[in-house]
Amino acid sequence: MLAVTPFPSDRLFLIAGPCQAEDDALNLRVAEVLARLAERVPGGVIYKASFDKANRSNAGAMRGLGIERGLEALATVKRETGLPVLTDVHLPAQCPVAAEVCDVLQIPAFLCRQTDLLEAAGRTGLPVNIKKGQWLQPEGMAGAVDKVRAASPHGAAAPLAVTERGTFFGYGDLVVDMRNFARLRDSASAPAVYDATHSVQQPGRGDAGASGGLREFIPPLLFAALGAGAQGLFIETHPDPDHAPSDGPNMVPLDAFPALIDRAVELWSLVRR
Repeated sequence: MLAVTPFPSDRLFLIAGPCQAEDDALNLRVAEVLARLAERVPGGVIYKASFDKANRSNAGAMRGLGIERGLEALATVKRETGLPVLTDVHLPAQCPVAAEVCDVLQIPAFLCRQTDLLEAAGRTGLPVNIKKGQWLQPEGMAGAVDKVRAASPHGAAAPLAVTERGTFFGYGDLVVDMRNFARLRDSASAPAVYDATHSVQQPGRGDAGASGGLREFIPPLLFAALGAGAQGLFIETHPDPDHAPSDGPNMVPLDAFPALIDRAVELWSLVRR
């Protein structure tokens, strides 16, 4: 477990990595870039990857390595790079198992009201990042935060973050209300994170009903979110997004990632003066 919260409210922090944990070569290729970036991100970098994408639109979509192999992959990243690692959990029973390896647990947006899951994540004592449901007003996240804190051994001091990933509008597009960062931060009493990846996702609008995405809008929305008060960033990246097993259309190519983060850090410093 981390000795301090990975969600500092006064320094920009980054949660980044591939959508799914893949083979060690790819995971470490991404992690090594992030480890070098950690020296330039004021609040540090957390490596993220999912062992199971349990909320895919289609039954045949690639879900990932599974919990055993996925956690082994994350343990390798942690051991080889020293980065703290984060993964999603979908079921209460997954929380204590993931906590044996991970430094941070994440609650997916679709599950942000699942009491048993939130409480199980809280009981681990780990920091928890809760994504806001696409249908939920920002003030509604206070209930999710309260559930985690009530179950956590840290109580009201439990380290938490809440993440904005857009609101459904029309036929599968997502819209980010830039007011939500201040509203999330104030109502949840926790740092507000901008999910730059899933905010440009187009669920069900890709090939054969897979999720599409508009990655070209990641930089302008990311910069707008920082100006509006986002305290952390969540961004998925991959060496070859167009051939990634999931979320390729809305991931940042790895070779473009360092320059994007350097610009983000510069902007964050300017808007916080």
